Amino acid sequence: MEPSLTLRPIGFLRSGKGVRFKTLHQPDEAASETNVLELTPGPGIREALRDLAGMERVWLLWWFHRAESWRPLVLPPRGPSRRRGVFATRSPHRPNPIGMTPARLLGIEGLRLLLGPCDLLEGTPILDLKPYVPAYDAFPGSSAGWIDEVEALQAGPPRFEVAWTDLAREQADWLAATWSVDFRPRLAEILARDPSPHRTRRIRGLAGGACEIGCGGWKAVFRVTGDRVEILRLQPSFPVRFLLESWRRDVPDREAQQAFLARWPCPELELREGCPPRTSRNG
Repeated sequence: MEPSLTLRPIGFLRSGKGVRFKTLHQPDEAASETNVLELTPGPGIREALRDLAGMERVWLLWWFHRAESWRPLVLPPRGPSRRRGVFATRSPHRPNPIGMTPARLLGIEGLRLLLGPCDLLEGTPILDLKPYVPAYDAFPGSSAGWIDEVEALQAGPPRFEVAWTDLAREQADWLAATWSVDFRPRLAEILARDPSPHRTRRIRGLAGGACEIGCGGWKAVFRVTGDRVEILRLQPSFPVRFLLESWRRDVPDREAQQAFLARWPCPELELREGCPPRTSRNG
């Protein structure tokens, strides 16, 4: 057997979701959302699309392009803070970071496939397409082990009421109106279910009893009192020096974060210039 295999993407997904926080753990079929799979031109690609029209759903096989290592035990984002075997989860931290997602096929425009809701980030490499065949691919009565237990808990009403201080509401409204940055629905969904510290949900405790949750390029600071979660304020996730270092290409909402700090300074985000990484030991 060959010690390694070579995979080449057939295309890349354009979802507009640049940070993981914007993606649900499973696609929301009720969402009004269109994603585009841009296939890479190559020999036989157009012919390979023949007969795909008329199929309502397809399987996307794709590469977790932001996963850097694998772990035998992982902490799923849903449910209690308990590690599970990676093969019993859909974690990206796999020996071979391959994902699979069913998506509605809304249309075909040349080498562009219009797809419905999906849980993939912008630029995800797509390895293959396969038809979704309900007679073979759906087994609704199958047991899913620990996932069934979590689903039963999720099916109940939210345990916590989520409230906003005047400051937090003003900041969220400004981000949405001025920069089209709006993570309020996803933030409220997570905190209403379980606001306890959880590494994968990016929730951690702070000094003084408050907590913070990562929301992509942003953070929300909140406090839990009984069954009430109060969001105290928002702030950027990145130190000011990251926003000033032009060589950094992976800072989401950079301009929005700079404008936010001009309006609501955060003393804890140190203002200092950084140095670009060296290209070599002698650089």
